[in-house]
Amino acid sequence: MSKEELLARISINPNVCFGKPCIRGTRIWVSLILDFIATGTSQEEILQQYPHLTEDDIRACLLYGSETARGRYFDVPVEVTG
Repeated sequence: MSKEELLARISINPNVCFGKPCIRGTRIWVSLILDFIATGTSQEEILQQYPHLTEDDIRACLLYGSETARGRYFDVPVEVTG
């Protein structure tokens, strides 16, 4: 899966989770997944806790974190709900 495809799994909606980056279609913050990984939670454990997530969702969070840590900013489509 390309970087662009992975990053498309992340969304920002000002009306959802205070506009924080989330895994598209969920209210799960990218930072939550990164926190889990940083504290040693395995991918398998994350997927058990959140069975509707996929391995690609976790990879998308890692990519988002690594890109922003480099100071690389990119367009994440803003979702606006009525």
